Order: sequence, then structure tokens, then C-alpha cells
Amino acid sequence: MRLFSGSAADFADEVFQTIQQGETRTTDDGQLVTLRADASVAPNTGQLADLHLTTTRSDGAECPRGLSCELDPAAYAQYGPGVDDYGNYDTSNRPATQKIDYIVIHDTEADWATTLGLIQDPKYVSWNYTIRSQDGHVDQHVLARNVAWHAANWYINARSIGIEHEGFLAQTGWYTEAMYRSSAKLVRYLAAKYQIPLNRQHILGHDNVPGIDPANVPKQHTDPGPYWDWDHYFGLLGAPRFPALSAPSFGMLTIHPDMATNNVPFTGCVTAGTPCPARGSSEVVLHSQPSDSSPLLTDIGLHPAGTPQTMDVNDVGSRVSEGQQYAIADRKGDWVAIWYLGQKGWFHARDAAFAAGVVVAPKPGRASVPIYGRAYPEASAYPAGVTPQAIVPMTYVLGAGQRYVFGGVAPAQYLPTVWDPTGTKNKPVTGKMRYYEIQYGHRVEYVNADDVQLLPAF
Repeated sequence: MRLFSGSAADFADEVFQTIQQGETRTTDDGQLVTLRADASVAPNTGQLADLHLTTTRSDGAECPRGLSCELDPAAYAQYGPGVDDYGNYDTSNRPATQKIDYIVIHDTEADWATTLGLIQDPKYVSWNYTIRSQDGHVDQHVLARNVAWHAANWYINARSIGIEHEGFLAQTGWYTEAMYRSSAKLVRYLAAKYQIPLNRQHILGHDNVPGIDPANVPKQHTDPGPYWDWDHYFGLLGAPRFPALSAPSFGMLTIHPDMATNNVPFTGCVTAGTPCPARGSSEVVLHSQPSDSSPLLTDIGLHPAGTPQTMDVNDVGSRVSEGQQYAIADRKGDWVAIWYLGQKGWFHARDAAFAAGVVVAPKPGRASVPIYGRAYPEASAYPAGVTPQAIVPMTYVLGAGQRYVFGGVAPAQYLPTVWDPTGTKNKPVTGKMRYYEIQYGHRVEYVNADDVQLLPAF
């Protein structure tokens, strides 16, 4: 076991623990695998000396002990005479200068060799870590104190760590158990180090990151996609599990389908418009009425003309994902509706679990309040020499009578950057404004705290 694993000691220990306890799991390609428990199995550690194993060196990589991890630095270089002609990340001094609030889960949409080539291009983007599919080996490219360019949202970039997973979201076989386990160990370590809550408001998929303004909503990525097993992943993270209670008729809920049996008929995995191979999904499709034959919802950020969303595997405009939380809007029979993009989104109540928490609503007397893709400070907060960033509202609004789950306070900050090999110049501008993160649609968004009220939901 130790000979063939990416992280020898940990992997072998987990193998024997799994054999002793037993395991049942549906694989990435939809196959049910069951291992009967055998408590009598134990490792023969006396064989280790004969294998002449070498230890994978971390070489300064920021990883937990026992994880196969090495430092493979991203390109940080100037490639032209302009002030912005450098890449592919920005130096900083996080978390001393700016708290790290998010971890963003990506997939590479490229193989390992291609991915490692791209990270060496100063004209390309960057991310903090890459995890290999076959064995879960980890390469770190950008240290946590610096800011990688990975989420297409500068506010999120400045406050997050990005982790790429080798694979393609529409293909089977890439999201391996070795990858899940290595990723979970890494995220557990980072979350503890930087005090990041282990929930879907802070452990985001790239498909949950908001566009920065209306023009950029259609450009946002959709990885890791509907086949990433969030329930299994959060189990490996050791995050609190959901109570075994059905969704109530009011308050809020947590999305919680049975991925093994949740075969959603997506299209476009191979060819546009053609059905994807049958396999379990961590996502649930929302309808405009409590009927499977009713149209899907409309995301006006993606479909400005008002047409309904589609079943394309990359169309996230009428879908919710395992672990996300929403305010309940209505209930009819075995259907439940949530507030989603200003609409009631209906789905079968069996795919949700009871939740309690806090929701956000407009203050009394407000017909609607604006929504933002970034939590930037007021213009007066910027010092001389730093251009104030425009606070641009999205096409979306939070209407009277609607509720959205509160994801935490988001400080009003903007990180201006320049080429700085010393790592001492790039410091955030912090304003007096306060924002709240909300789960508005498939992606999180932000509202000005002065526009809304917090209400209990249980």
C-alpha cells in the first residue's frame, strides 16, 4: 500500500482503517462499491524497511504533515514595460494585512502536464494548489500570503485560496477517492490555520463565485460542476452533518439529495443538446411550478431576454447544490419552494433537510435593495493615488417579501496592486461600509448591510 500511494503513511493507514470499518460508496462514474468490514486485518509494518521508500519533500510547501505535497512556484515575472505587464499573481502579506475568508474549489479542465505548464506562464492566471487525480499528490504554486488570480472576481481572489483539481467536470473518472481525501486534508489544514468556517458559504465552488458586474455574469466558470460529491467531501472534512429531519414548511433548509440515486438528466457532457451518461449528481434542478414538467427558472444575468434556463451541464441558473442553504418561500404537498434569484424555485422536499439560522430581508418600507458581486468600500475610503473602484449593482435585486440565507459579514475592502517582489506594497483599502453575503442563486452575492435586516429562520 505504501509503495503505490501519493502520501505513503497516511494512505496506508486509511486503507487499513477502511478495511476494518467497511465502506459503501458510489464512485464518480456511478458504480456502487461495497467493502465488507474485517476488523482482523492489520498492517505488517515490518516490511517497510525492505521497500527503501523515500519521503516526499515539502520544500516549504504549506501543507499538513503526512500529505504528499511539494512546492512548484508559479511564474512571477515582468513581461513588458507597462505597469500591469507582470504576472501571474500578486504579492501581499495575508493574513496580517487581509483575512482569508474563502477556499475556492476548481477543476482544471486540463490534464496534469498541461496544468503545470500553464502555471509557469506569467501571462496566464494562477491558483494556489493543484491536486493530481490518480494519487492525490499536491503541488503548491502560490503561497497563502500572496494573492492568486483564480476566481475572476478580485474581491474573492484577495480573500481566498484557490485549489485546482485535475479533471474535467463533464467526464467520469477524474474525481477519485485519492483526490477527495488529499483535498479534504489540505482544506481542513487551511481552514483551521486561517479560521475559515467549513460550510458552503465559505468553501465555494468556482460555480458559486459571483460575477463582478452584469456584463461578467455569463463569463463566470461552472466548475467543479454537478458531479463533484460535496456530501462525501464535507464528510471527509469532518464538517458538522445535517440533522436527519425533513425540510419544514417555513424558515430555511439545506440542499441534501441522495447523490447515489439523484440521476439528473443533464445534457451536453459530450455533445451540445445530447443526454449525459446516467450518473449521480450533487445538484437539484429548480422548477417554476411544483411540477416536473414545468419550465425551469430564469437567470436574467444569463438570459436577459427572460427565457428559462436549460438542462445543459454548464447552465447553473436554475440549480442548487448539496450543502447550500436557502430560505423557504412556499410548500405544496411533497414540493417545497425556495427564494432563488427573486423567484420561487420548486423542487421535491425529499432533496432537502431541516436547517436553522439567519436570513436577510429588505428593511421595512424598501420595495427592493440592490445586490452586488463585490463588497467594495465607499469612495472616501481610498487614499490619494488610489483610484476608487465603482460600486456597480447587479441586474438582480432583493425584493420586499423575499428572504435569503445570511452567509456572514463581508468587510468593505479593495486590494490595489503593483509589481512588488518585496511583498510590502500591496495593502487593502478598508471602508466603513458593511456588506452581508447571501445565498441568492447558485452563486453567492452581497448586499449593503444598511439596506437590509437580519431575521431568525427556524
